[in-house]
Amino acid sequence: MDNKPTKTSSGRYQLKYRGVECRNCKHPLDISDKYCPNCSQANSIKKLSIKDFFDEFFASVISYDSKLLKTLAALLLRPGKITRDYIQGKRISYTNPFRFLLSLSLIYFFIISFSNDFSSLDRYGAKDKKEFINVFKNINFDDKGKLNQNPIDSSSNRSEINKILEQDKIKDSLLFKNPKKYFSSNNHHSFFSRFFHKIDFFTTTISKDTIYSFDDAITKYQIKNNRENKSAYNSAKGLSRLKNQPGSFLNSLISKLPFTTFFFLPIFAFFIWMIYIRKKYTYTDHIIFSFHNQSLLFILLIVSYLINNIFKIDSQGIFLFIFLIYLYKSMRNFYKQRRFITIIKYLFLNTIFVILATIAIIVVLTGSIFTF
Repeated sequence: MDNKPTKTSSGRYQLKYRGVECRNCKHPLDISDKYCPNCSQANSIKKLSIKDFFDEFFASVISYDSKLLKTLAALLLRPGKITRDYIQGKRISYTNPFRFLLSLSLIYFFIISFSNDFSSLDRYGAKDKKEFINVFKNINFDDKGKLNQNPIDSSSNRSEINKILEQDKIKDSLLFKNPKKYFSSNNHHSFFSRFFHKIDFFTTTISKDTIYSFDDAITKYQIKNNRENKSAYNSAKGLSRLKNQPGSFLNSLISKLPFTTFFFLPIFAFFIWMIYIRKKYTYTDHIIFSFHNQSLLFILLIVSYLINNIFKIDSQGIFLFIFLIYLYKSMRNFYKQRRFITIIKYLFLNTIFVILATIAIIVVLTGSIFTF
């Protein structure tokens, strides 16, 4: 019996180009196999031509576009249904939830960053307009680094001290009189007190002295090269740049936000799993449900942003209201529980979502400051 496919293929997939062994994984093939059942590579021994290359490229694009349109249609018109289909194995028609959400978040934050000239805010950054001048050589300090309370004979020195007090320069005078001693003056305190003291030290020296790197601080102030000191320096460097370049900081922050979603959504899915623990869903099912709903939120945010910029109106509230209704319908359709129970769980999950999103933003904001 002739074991050939009933449907004739074209291009490099014609029968005359079929092999009997996969060129990728060496799995035995039949001439009727268009793809390897082991690794899914196309069964073709024909060398790839330019025409074949572009044919396959456009075929993959059309296939992706088809999946994208079906995913969008199912997501918009059938809340919760797309998740149910996906976890039941009907996946060939839809795009991967993780990839889809990542793409939408990148598109949204790219639009935000690209359409706003945040860098122009750098002009409002705080700059030191005058060069710092060391006038503290004649000021005396006791062994603990505090200003000596003994009378100072020189009237010029007394006048200088009054000037320092008026300009709130006592801290700087202490620091630059003996930087090494000032830096180590908090070593016996708790970690947080010591760490913020070091941040304050580095912030002052970065803005008022020729310190451009941690190595400069090590050399000039004989500071130990350890992780705590380096972390304090990096934090001070980030705070100084934030102070001087607020617009650039916003651009840096926005570039990190898409990835923040994928840190708190798995935690959020844990809470969904907890309140639906009696349902026969796995933790992964809840993550997919979260990804689909978050994708819809990004779609609405993108549409709202475009409408706002084209028509010069504020539509965020309308689209947020649409999303809240959508989320309720999605929970009802996917988890199949009564209205009252769904509403209680809906309110609880929205509260958790707001809390987790706030924590995530604070963490990213803090991390961005310390690494900027």
